[in-house]
Amino acid sequence: MTLPPATGCFRLRDDPEVTVDLFGSVAILSFYRDAPDEAALARALMERPDVRSVYVKRRPREARGASAELLAPSTPLLGAPMDSLVVEEQGARFEIRPGNGLSVGLYLDARDARAWVRRHARGRRVLNTFAYTCGFGVAAHLGGAARVVNVDASRKVLDWGEQNLTLNGFSPERHDFVAGDTFDWLKRFAKKGEQFDLIILDPPGFATTRTSRFTAQRDYHRLVAAAEPLLAPGASLLAMCNVEQLRLRDFEAQVRRGLGVRPFDVTERFGASAVDFRQPPALKCLVAQVSAHHPSGRGRAAAAP
Repeated sequence: MTLPPATGCFRLRDDPEVTVDLFGSVAILSFYRDAPDEAALARALMERPDVRSVYVKRRPREARGASAELLAPSTPLLGAPMDSLVVEEQGARFEIRPGNGLSVGLYLDARDARAWVRRHARGRRVLNTFAYTCGFGVAAHLGGAARVVNVDASRKVLDWGEQNLTLNGFSPERHDFVAGDTFDWLKRFAKKGEQFDLIILDPPGFATTRTSRFTAQRDYHRLVAAAEPLLAPGASLLAMCNVEQLRLRDFEAQVRRGLGVRPFDVTERFGASAVDFRQPPALKCLVAQVSAHHPSGRGRAAAAP
């Protein structure tokens, strides 16, 4: 396995039923079905000289009624407890919290997408939606973005994102970390006439807030349509989806539907890195570059609700 330079976090095992992610000296062992050999797998990981702790995440298809502590124990199955640690990904620094529920701070399958943002951010105004701990925001800042706005429903994870920005030598601007429903904020930005040169759409497959309900397979075009008025002439849209059941061609059709009559070209299609993720990956990434000569939001066909 040949990882990018200055990268200390990667997927060690990527099977449909069991995955292992290494974050520095911590192994995250995830089960997608009941596994009687949890302890045996953990012991095997502890035999590696670079592993000090093994945390378990249980991700059954039907988890209704299961406690958070059962699904994602806050203490390791084996090894020393570790509240947090800092890892590097291509030189970028991120705080990882191994006992922090099912998600520990960084989605490794999006490594190539973060690298793409870093390469294309220079001088651009960037909007990072569903920002989580602001991995894309960090990448954009490292790439020389003029401004980065991060939007997420959780203030708690945005605070974590501010910490990540600080770890990379930047001073967070509080007003660029916006807590609230992404659909609501896209409408607000459009009403204020805000425009961005790069918009990142990385929603969960399913999400419910006080004001909206979103399912990627059915509603992705609505998200794109809500973001379209904010795309400046010549801007790029990085659309992402991690729903395995949504095929690439259907995902692309949703993006095209959302952009309506706005002229654009699909310039890139990619997924998770083949270095450490099985192929074809569940993650789908599509870059749509809109025309530099078509005013945003004029004459576009409204996407069906």
